[in-house]
Amino acid sequence: MFEELDYRPSPIGALSLRRRRRSAEGEDIWEIKLDEGYLMSSLFTEGEIALARIALGSLDDRPLDVVVGGLGLGYTAKAVLDHANVASLIVVDAIPEVIEWHRRHLLPLGKELAEDPRCRLVCGNFFEMAARAGELDPEAAGRRFDAILVDIDNSPRSLLHPDNAVFYEVDGLAELADKLADGGVFGLWSTDSPDDEFIARLQTVFGSVESHVVAFENPYQGSPALNTVYVAHKAGG
Repeated sequence: MFEELDYRPSPIGALSLRRRRRSAEGEDIWEIKLDEGYLMSSLFTEGEIALARIALGSLDDRPLDVVVGGLGLGYTAKAVLDHANVASLIVVDAIPEVIEWHRRHLLPLGKELAEDPRCRLVCGNFFEMAARAGELDPEAAGRRFDAILVDIDNSPRSLLHPDNAVFYEVDGLAELADKLADGGVFGLWSTDSPDDEFIARLQTVFGSVESHVVAFENPYQGSPALNTVYVAHKAGG
């Protein structure tokens, strides 16, 4: 019913990759834990998948160069690659062990992501790379993208690290927008309800802004759970 596939001490704490079966006949659930807390679980992926589908579905029919901030279990990246127009994808994650688990095919989507010629997994701090002095493609200075999708923090208010806060302010969002091509889209996943203050900041920077509520079943609480997907388009294009 439970198997620990890998365990690694790391600078941020003890990382554990686990596979757990909900019942004797049920599906496997894949989990990554940091110390005693859960970083991610394959039980809840609807919001991450919707992030890619909603954001990319809002763009014109053309070849798309995409960046995803946050690899995790790979569901956002997989949904990006499932889009017919995607020409290239860079996935940035700060935890090298997570990238290694995908490359070793220890995660169910690892083989597909690691072997897709359109997809490149990059170890780095997405927020530093998205800032004005950074580069989202370490191999191509000044490169701009049609879509930048972010699934790292729990929400603009619930952060994995306090240093990430500047990204969600007007100046940080403006620096991110500089990495987008004209007409490009910024998409953000959040576990919270739509945040009016954050929407106002997005509207200061981007030409159009929408928030989409994604509902899905949570077997542990017996009622639907809600995520939010923010979609913001850069003017032009």
